[in-house]
Amino acid sequence: MNYTVALNFEDGVSRFIECNAGETVLDAAYRQKVNLPMDCSDGVCGTCKCHCDQGEFELGDEYLEEALSDEELDEGQVLTCQMVPSSDCVLRVPVASTLCKTGAGKRQASIVKVAPLSDDAIEVEIDIEGDTIGFLPGQYVHLEVPGANGQHRSYSFSSLPGESRASFLIRNVPNGLMSTYLTQQAKAGDSLEVTGPMGSFYLRSIQRPILMLAGGTGLAPFLSMLKQLRQTGCEHPVHLIYGVNVDDHLVKCDELDTATVELDFDYATVVVDENSLHPRKGYVTNHMDPAKLYGGDVDVYLCGPPPMVDAVLKHFASEGIEPASFHYEKFTPN
Repeated sequence: MNYTVALNFEDGVSRFIECNAGETVLDAAYRQKVNLPMDCSDGVCGTCKCHCDQGEFELGDEYLEEALSDEELDEGQVLTCQMVPSSDCVLRVPVASTLCKTGAGKRQASIVKVAPLSDDAIEVEIDIEGDTIGFLPGQYVHLEVPGANGQHRSYSFSSLPGESRASFLIRNVPNGLMSTYLTQQAKAGDSLEVTGPMGSFYLRSIQRPILMLAGGTGLAPFLSMLKQLRQTGCEHPVHLIYGVNVDDHLVKCDELDTATVELDFDYATVVVDENSLHPRKGYVTNHMDPAKLYGGDVDVYLCGPPPMVDAVLKHFASEGIEPASFHYEKFTPN
C-alpha cells in the first residue's frame, strides 16, 4: 500500500510524495527528486529532523538518542531517514523548498465556469491538466491572470483535494486585476497557469472541537475543510461563524446546510450592515457563544481580511481566551 506524504517547507511551498510500503520518507523523497536535508541517513546525525503534524508511522530503534531524544519524539519530531509511514502524513520541513532542490509545482489549467454569486463574490471552476492536484484543505495556489504578463493572484481552494477540477471563491474587487478579467473577459476554455499548493493554513488532525471563523470570501478554505470532513467523518463538533458586510454577500449557505446533515456541524451567519433585518448583526466577535469555546479546549481556524483577523486576536486576548491551537490566514483583496 502507498501513502501520501505532504512536505510543508518553511517558505510556504508544499510538495506531495508517494511513499511505498516499508519505504522511509527520505528515500521516497529522493526517489521523487526532492532532496530533503540529510547527512548520514542512518539515524546518527539528526540532520533530517522534521515535525510530523499528523499521520501514523514507525521509527524503529535504529537511531541514536543524540539524533532524536524521547522528548523530541513526544513533541512530534521525527527522523525522515527512519520514518516509515503507515498512513498518509503531513510533515513540516524546517528549511526552504529551494534548499531541497524543489519548489512550487506549476500546472496548466483551463477555465470551466465563472459564476457571479453576488456583487462581492465570484465562483470559478478550472480543470487542471495531468494528474489530480494534491493539497491540504485550507491551502491556496497562485492563479495566473490571463493576458496580464504573468501576474497572478492567490486564492484558497473551496473544492475537495485530489480532484482534477478545482473551485475557488473569489472576491469581486472593483477595478481589481483578476476581478476585471473574470467579469469582463473570461470564457470557458481560457488557459491559465496554476502554481502551488502553498500555505500553512490547513486542517490539522481532529483531536477536539473546532471553531471556524470566516469573513466574506474567507469562507472558501472552510468549504474545502468541510468537504474533507464529510468524506472522512469527524467525531468532534464543528461550529462556523460566517460574517459578511451586507445580506446579499452571504453565499454557499446551501453547502453549509448539507454539512449540518452529514456532520456534527452548525453555523451562524452575521451581517455588519446596521440596516439589515438579519437576526445577528455586527461582527463575528459579537456572536461567539462561550459554549462553543469549550473552556479553551478547542481548535480555532480563522480566515478573513486583515482587520477581521486583528479584531479576533484582540478579542481573544481581552477575554483571556487561549485555544488549544489557533490557525489563521489573512487575505488582502487585489
